[in-house]
Amino acid sequence: MEKYSLIDTHTHLFSKDFDEDRREVVQRAIAAGVDKMFLPNIDRYSFSKMNDLADEFPHHCMPMLGLHPCSVKEDWETQLKLLEAALPLRPYYGIGECGLDKYWDLTHLSSQEEVLRISCSWAKQYALPIILHTRNATRETIDLIAREKDSQLRGIFHCFGGTIEEAKEILAMGDFYLGIGGVVTFKNGGLDKILAHIGLEKVVLETDSPYLAPVPYRGKRNESVYLTYIVEKIAEYSGYTEADTARITTENAEAVFGLKNIGGF
Repeated sequence: MEKYSLIDTHTHLFSKDFDEDRREVVQRAIAAGVDKMFLPNIDRYSFSKMNDLADEFPHHCMPMLGLHPCSVKEDWETQLKLLEAALPLRPYYGIGECGLDKYWDLTHLSSQEEVLRISCSWAKQYALPIILHTRNATRETIDLIAREKDSQLRGIFHCFGGTIEEAKEILAMGDFYLGIGGVVTFKNGGLDKILAHIGLEKVVLETDSPYLAPVPYRGKRNESVYLTYIVEKIAEYSGYTEADTARITTENAEAVFGLKNIGGF
């Protein structure tokens, strides 16, 4: 594949899975044309490692701040207070990863909903996009976001796996995008029909690395450099060229993160 300028809107490069070769992984991605890699925080424990990586690669690794729904436990209020106190201390480029997860544990679902509402308020206050985790809860997340939506709220439905109808609802909100990653390369992943129907107007690229590696690396550790395989498959399903797929998704990421309005980008 020809080298294009790409943006990975969702990668956990601070994960322990990269402890042995993190710098090389980032450098491989940059060399392949992945100019920006957005880092969604998980909880108070991932916070320092994420910031350290952003400090090492300040023009390429862009930190975000949030509490992952799977980290919403009994101490969620304490965690939120710590994260909220950190928000003004350095530039963050998004609020997340946050949202709803009905796959792993329903014990704290009501608390997940409260955390998501608070996260929406942060996104509005700081004029940042919200990065939404929606596993087994796309419908519930759409409904909550629709209630919170105003002219300030924008963001990404990370790892979108809903229906065509849900995709159309999200796009109708105006300022929300669909994050498409390695699942698009999976047989029976279901994204072929959605992309053929909606095109690329509100699609951004992501890896969710180290998870969800695309074919031919499925089951192995994912990396941002593998965005090239995702571009190839999105182009095939949407009917665009690979060059146009790369250009449009990059422009979409720049729009949702406001990169054109930030000096130095």
